[in-house]
Amino acid sequence: MTSLVASIVDFALPHRCLGCGLVVDSPASLCLPCWNKLDFITSNGCASCGSIEVEEGLVCAPCLQNPPSHDGVRAATIYGEVSKSIALRLKHGRRIGLAQIMANSMERWIASETDVLVPVPLHRWRLWSRGFNQSLEIARHLGRQKLIRVEPSIMVRVKRTPSLGGLGAKDRQTVLRGAIKVDPKRRAWLKGKSVGLVDDVYTSGATANACAAALKRAGAKKVIVYTWARVSKTSDGLH
Repeated sequence: MTSLVASIVDFALPHRCLGCGLVVDSPASLCLPCWNKLDFITSNGCASCGSIEVEEGLVCAPCLQNPPSHDGVRAATIYGEVSKSIALRLKHGRRIGLAQIMANSMERWIASETDVLVPVPLHRWRLWSRGFNQSLEIARHLGRQKLIRVEPSIMVRVKRTPSLGGLGAKDRQTVLRGAIKVDPKRRAWLKGKSVGLVDDVYTSGATANACAAALKRAGAKKVIVYTWARVSKTSDGLH
């Protein structure tokens, strides 16, 4: 009976490509053109921020000039047409199931010494309007897959900030100053922990830096950023 119902549903509601919406044969999949457009990252890049613009193990010029608060960025894909579409469908299209697809591509980067996964927090008003935190949804799947504890309440966004889209790196830093705090009641538990900070997209690094700085001030030993996609400095129009 269950298989019959599934067949009827599949006929009435055909599976759609996660990237462009075209009809595909199986659920939670991409059509071939979209799959070919996904640019998966295969090396760590910059030893400090993970930037793919430098050879693996070297440190890029921006990190030499202004070292980040975190201890590296591990992204599954370069932010491009398809990876952007998937991120937006999750965040604004409320396609919650996409979080698992993103986590499946991210899990190979999770360091074995990671003690806890912490999602980038949303302000309570944005969480209320959106209904969910996309970073938390991804973190939950990663936690189940890697058997790592997920702690969504360690960090709090105490200041309601405007959308960072369209802002440069310095403006983002200014907007985020003092916006993210660690719950004082969790400081003792956090001390000495290696934290995996989970987000959907890494752009300028301002949000990740604000989170990592707050976590380290609270006693975290190490903070590595795990994200679905990161903006390439050579990608025109994506900043």
